[in-house]
Amino acid sequence: MTRPLAAAERFVAGLPQEARAGLQVIYAPLMQIRLIQAQISLGRMKGVIFTSANGVEAASRETAARLPAFCVGERTAKAAAEAGWQAVSLGQCADELVERMLQQPPEAPLLHLRGAHARGGIARRLTDGGIPCRAQTVYDQVLLSLSEEAQAVLSAQKDVIVPLFSPRTASHFASQCGDAAHLHLIALSQAVAEPLKSLNCKVLRVSKEPDAQAMAEAVFDAAAQLSRLEGKGRAE
Repeated sequence: MTRPLAAAERFVAGLPQEARAGLQVIYAPLMQIRLIQAQISLGRMKGVIFTSANGVEAASRETAARLPAFCVGERTAKAAAEAGWQAVSLGQCADELVERMLQQPPEAPLLHLRGAHARGGIARRLTDGGIPCRAQTVYDQVLLSLSEEAQAVLSAQKDVIVPLFSPRTASHFASQCGDAAHLHLIALSQAVAEPLKSLNCKVLRVSKEPDAQAMAEAVFDAAAQLSRLEGKGRAE
């Protein structure tokens, strides 16, 4: 698991029990979330945009105001609601959020509270579409090296399932993983899969939907397939 540790542990906890029972889980975060202390001015704002629960946590620590919050993903919306924001989920990715907001414009201006490394150009696209919006960085995503345990597992040339959730993490993983011939890579989206295509991996599959549930199903399918192959090998 290459996600930040808390997110990785939540993901593993959400896997079907039969999948977890047959897997050895290696936690090897390639990214660490660091909240940035910054004054958040919401005086003129009519709402905020959150594209991750990290943004919710950072913003909720820095301001007591609670405005309408337009979120990417149900988990982000749930975190925002629990923190007191008037939260609604508007799709599973930046493109869906922008499309829905342009179809039904909310009161503006808006503030996108985001990480230092973000894709989608949400604030610019909304502003260009007639909804004034600006972005403010409230946390950083610091890249980490693979742990010694992960390096040992990857170099053992045994089948390893690696779920990857962001293009930046996927690119970072690709630069560190070495020989990928035994890897079963599962990408959250086509954008995440792109930097992995240069690897000579055993399997590269893209999640049916860009969310945790679909990724969990893909991991379960990959684990079941490996289990069947191992059983066949023992029978032969």
